[in-house]
Amino acid sequence: MSAARAIVVMGPSGCGKTTLASALARQLGWAFIEGDELHPEANRAKMAAGLALDDTDRAPFLDAVAHALAAHPQGAVASCSALKRSYRDRLRAIAGDVLFVLPQIDAAGLEHRMTTRPGHFMPVSLLTSQLATLEPPAADENACPVDGHLPSDEQVALVCRALHATGAPPG
Repeated sequence: MSAARAIVVMGPSGCGKTTLASALARQLGWAFIEGDELHPEANRAKMAAGLALDDTDRAPFLDAVAHALAAHPQGAVASCSALKRSYRDRLRAIAGDVLFVLPQIDAAGLEHRMTTRPGHFMPVSLLTSQLATLEPPAADENACPVDGHLPSDEQVALVCRALHATGAPPG
């Protein structure tokens, strides 16, 4: 794992990306980027209608997240599904070295979380598609898996320890 000044909390809907990313950003004193806010309206409408995004739909979203990360060289944490390696490669191509944090949680836990959060545009019906698309980071990627069932402060501590071990300044 190499030192990074950009972190992407990745994974399927319901894994706690936003909660963990915002807590990490606060802890590190870095900018927080809510990936969902960077989706074009057409993407949000498509997902709300229960239709999975394809790679063409995702391209402008991934570019927006990557440019937002690159705009904060002092450090930024973004929430972004980044389900495929090709998506993570696209983010790295623009943002540079990125640490990908994957909160790991089982399908039943994801479904429970998705059904109990009000007002989110992502329907539970798309969870199966997301899980089928998910390519966990490979050994050669800069990644830090964490137990998504742990309280967010414990997840933050694990990621901060991983960052500290790489020599990345804590903020």
